[in-house]
Order: sequence, then C-alpha cells, then structure tokens
Amino acid sequence: MSLSALSLGPFHLYTIETGRFRLDGGAMFGVVPKTLWARQIEADSNNRIPMAMRCLLIHSKNTDRTYLIDNGCGTKFNDKMESIYQLNHNHSNLLHSLDYHGFKPSDISDLILTHLHFDHCGGTTYYDDDGELRHRFSNANYHVPKEHLKTATEPNAREKASFLRDNIQPIAQWGKLNLVDEYHSYESGLEAMPVNGHTTSQQLLKIEAEGQTIIYAADLIPTHVHIPLPWIMGYDMRPVDTLNEKEPFLDQAIAENWYLYLEHDAKEEVITITKENGKYAVDDRLLLSDIL
Repeated sequence: MSLSALSLGPFHLYTIETGRFRLDGGAMFGVVPKTLWARQIEADSNNRIPMAMRCLLIHSKNTDRTYLIDNGCGTKFNDKMESIYQLNHNHSNLLHSLDYHGFKPSDISDLILTHLHFDHCGGTTYYDDDGELRHRFSNANYHVPKEHLKTATEPNAREKASFLRDNIQPIAQWGKLNLVDEYHSYESGLEAMPVNGHTTSQQLLKIEAEGQTIIYAADLIPTHVHIPLPWIMGYDMRPVDTLNEKEPFLDQAIAENWYLYLEHDAKEEVITITKENGKYAVDDRLLLSDIL
C-alpha cells in the first residue's frame, strides 16, 4: 500500500487509500474484447479485475482548509455486497489512511465529491453500533455538482444501481451541502473541470502550483489501461461523449505536462501521457511523492 505525500506551492497533498474491490472486466472496458484488455490487467475466475479507491487529501496553507476528494465505498455494505465486489479493507481503509498522515475525519473542512456513485461517496456516512446512520465528516462542507445531484436523486434505470439510498439521501439533506456550478473554483490553484460522459456533471479536480499541474482524473480515466481513446467503460452513460471528452483532455495533458492522479488503478498512482504514432500511451509511472 502506497501512502505518499507531496508539497506543491501552498498545497500539501496526501494519498488516501480507502480499500480495494473488484468489478467485472467486461463492464470496465465496454466494447473492447477481453482478448485485448486481459493482456494488461488480470481477471479472476469470475471475470472481475482489481480496483483501487484512491482518494486525495489537500491541505491549503493559503486558506487553512483541508479538502478530501472522494472517500471510497465506506463500510455500509452487507456480507452479500462485500462478496459481490470482493471488498478488501485489510489492504487499506479510510480511517487508517487519514491517521497515517496525521488527520482525523473532524479535520476535514471540505468534502469534494467528484460524483455520487457508491465507490466515490460511500464513506461519507457509516452505521454506528446502534445501527444509526451517521456522518463521518461532521465539520465538513459537502461540495457536489448541482446538475449531478439531480441525476443522483432521480436516477435512470440504468444508473440506479450506482446510487445507493443510504449514500445519497444523507448527502442531499446535509445542512452544509454546497451545490457547485461547472468550472467551480475552490480557491486559487484548485478548480473543477466538468465532464459528462460517465455521468452527468462529474467534476475532475485540477491542482496548479509552481508550474506543475495535477489532475484528479476520477472516472474519465479510471486506470492507466483506459488511456486509448476507445477503451471506455460500459458503465458510462454517454460513451460517445466520453470519447469526445478524452481526446482534448489527453492532448492538453501532453501539451501542458499534466500529472494524472488515478483513483481506480490498483497499480499506478500517477501517470503522464505521450503520443506515439498517433496513439496515446502512458509515459511515466510515479507516486505522488515523485512529482518534482
């Protein structure tokens, strides 16, 4: 388990690993046949591939705010759901990762949620010993894209399974919920980038300081294996939109030397991109702490 850290201008960044799980490989790669994707990532006997839930904590010296981007699936799954997704909190979990870096849930001032699928927001709440649903980050403002909340609270039949009631309802009813517009600026050097192919109004996060740019790529680029343009998840609501979003994103990543921080890659934490013979590919593979 990697729990690296980086100081970048006014920002201190910390890798927060919240556990491992598995998803169906066919669903993760859509129309790409298994004979291709299986060369790069190993599936188990049930065709499931390993997935990370790698979040990012940012403390700003300029504002003294402590941001947590996403928080994994949490601990609310019953035994059946844990078995289906092969949830592994022995590898890592939210509380231990925060503690490793010297933080407590109460230290989080701002919870930034890229979107509200269960593997991104489930750790927002938990069941206490009496079976009561509690908020994990009692002092935090919750920042959710305005248009995305509409999708999460009134989901279509295809996406409904990703929006779990005991995740969504407490967030929607939180007294310090902040519904953000597209391209929202949290502070100088920390801004949202909207994409709509995977789900309506997903926000990626762009961190800029000292001439460096780190992108929290969320589910636009879930793993390094998803770099080729047509390698798009079957989970995406509008895969053609994802295709149209990926190409300019990757071109800009190359032109501006972006570091892509990968939320779901079980092996690679940060990558850079190159283009060879007209095809996009991974260039460098790094830890957060390797960024200079």
